[in-house]
Amino acid sequence: MIPPLSPFLRRFRKDENGSVSTIEFVIMVPLLFAAFMMSVEMGIYSMRQMFLDRGLDITVRYVRLNTETPMTHNQLKTMICTNAGFLKDCGTTLRLEMKPLNPRNFAAFDQVADCVDTSEPVQPVRGFELGQEHELMMLRACVKFKPIFPTSGLGYAFEKDGSGKAKMFSVAAFVQEPG
Repeated sequence: MIPPLSPFLRRFRKDENGSVSTIEFVIMVPLLFAAFMMSVEMGIYSMRQMFLDRGLDITVRYVRLNTETPMTHNQLKTMICTNAGFLKDCGTTLRLEMKPLNPRNFAAFDQVADCVDTSEPVQPVRGFELGQEHELMMLRACVKFKPIFPTSGLGYAFEKDGSGKAKMFSVAAFVQEPG
């Protein structure tokens, strides 16, 4: 079977028609795949961010209107995870910070969000204070997630912790209504 094919294969090897388009194909296809992978990663990231924002907004609405019932960190975390829906391992990777703000002397949160790092020992909750009636409060939720394509494109650009998870956070400000 090989001897009848050898003249054809020899002629195919010497033929240079189409070599220019082959080089363009070899250069452009990886770029197109990289753009596709980054667009998928960005779409999933945007969807996660939208669900985190939604869960935080619904929870903040509940807290704002129910001042007389004090909420704990774990209760708020459970409410956010329940209302967010799409966040994988939300109960173990979500961390909240809440503090009262003075509107006349504004001081924001630290630049680095307090997030869970599952590769390190458990750390206590930082900066979680319940507010009083008519007090301006700020709540920041930080959640960790595993990028879809962690070794290429946008997944590679995310700042990751020791377990390979990137962080995403959402901030909400509210005034607690009188009881």
